[in-house]
Amino acid sequence: MMSKANRVTTIVVISALVAAGSLMGTAAAQKDSAPKPQNKLALGEDQVKQLLLLMETDPHGKVSKQQYMKFMEAEFERLDRDKNGELDVTALTHATTLSAARFAGK
Repeated sequence: MMSKANRVTTIVVISALVAAGSLMGTAAAQKDSAPKPQNKLALGEDQVKQLLLLMETDPHGKVSKQQYMKFMEAEFERLDRDKNGELDVTALTHATTLSAARFAGK
C-alpha cells in the first residue's frame, strides 16, 4: 500500500502528464488548422499557362526560354507606361479589376 505522500506525488505527476499532453494536443491541432504557406510561383501557374497560349510556338508546339523571356520583356515594356523600369502593382491590379468588370457587364 502506498503512503499518503507517494499517492499525492503520483497524483501530481499524473496530473502534470495529462496537462502536458493536453497542451501538446492543442498545439498540434492549432498547427494543423493553420493555413499552410503556398508557393507563390505555383499560385501563378494557371496564368502562365494562359500566357503560353498567346506566345508563338515552334512547329512542335514548344516555346523556348528565349521566346518566353522575350515575350515577358515585351509585356513588361507595354505595362511600364511611364517607362521608369518599374511596374506599379496597385495601379495595374486596379486597372485589371476595372477592365474585368467592364467585360462582366458591371
